Amino acid sequence: MGMVLGYVNIYILFPRYVLNKKYASYIFYFIIALCIFYVVRTELIYQFINENVWPESETPQNAYSFNHIIVVFLIGIYDVALVTTIKLTADWILERKRIEQLQEVQLRTELNLLKSQIQPHFFFNTLNNLYALTINKSDDAPRVILKLSDMMEYVLYEVNSPKVNLLKEIQHIDNYIDIEKMRFYDRIESELNITGEIEDVNVPPLLFLSFVENCFKHGLKENDNIFIKMSFKVVEKKYLEFILENNFNPNANKEGKEGIGLNNAKRRLNLLFLNDFIMESKIEGNTYNLFLKIPIQ
Repeated sequence: MGMVLGYVNIYILFPRYVLNKKYASYIFYFIIALCIFYVVRTELIYQFINENVWPESETPQNAYSFNHIIVVFLIGIYDVALVTTIKLTADWILERKRIEQLQEVQLRTELNLLKSQIQPHFFFNTLNNLYALTINKSDDAPRVILKLSDMMEYVLYEVNSPKVNLLKEIQHIDNYIDIEKMRFYDRIESELNITGEIEDVNVPPLLFLSFVENCFKHGLKENDNIFIKMSFKVVEKKYLEFILENNFNPNANKEGKEGIGLNNAKRRLNLLFLNDFIMESKIEGNTYNLFLKIPIQ
């Protein structure tokens, strides 16, 4: 009978009244349920077990006496509390697991959305470069097409997983810079330094490209030259440090649309690593400096 009372409380009274904040109604109907529990339990024990309706006691007790009612009520409340605690604990564990799964799906969906925003943004800029070369009938146009083909293959087939090899990512960045060099010729100077063993290092795809694109966005205006200095360093086989330095033209992007690259990168970093990353940037004179440290394990 105690289990029946517990189920009534869990599946009828609790969801109908407590969850809807109807506490007075819950107490009223719970007392009625206790009374029914008392009568049924007492009559069943009296008819089928023992005339002493409290067989657990060493001394006989009279049915429907005040003391006997209180004792049986306490038994019912104990049974309800035990069953309800077990049920609520199990529900809490399942709900927590469900929320974690939903958060994981939401995270994965948002990351895929952010990554999908990078790809058309990147190809739009690259096609603009190719268009400028074809207008000028440059002999570099076929080379740009080959570079663009390599990058499209990388984006379409290599970056579908959450992580890619750092060497492939660096090669992808090199292809992008080469295309820019073909467009602006000797106006671009780049330098790349790698420290530590990066062969087995995996990173989020297209993460660093946003910062490199920003160099051209804020570094070039009219006949300006631009330099880009990048370095990748593995620290204690636990972290990857990315340092980027480039010249900065504060007037380079006063007009035109605001790019999505940097905001996209910051959002991805927050989603991927929570607080386990460092990103610092500063402008010193005409130089922009970026420091990024992310975990690689």
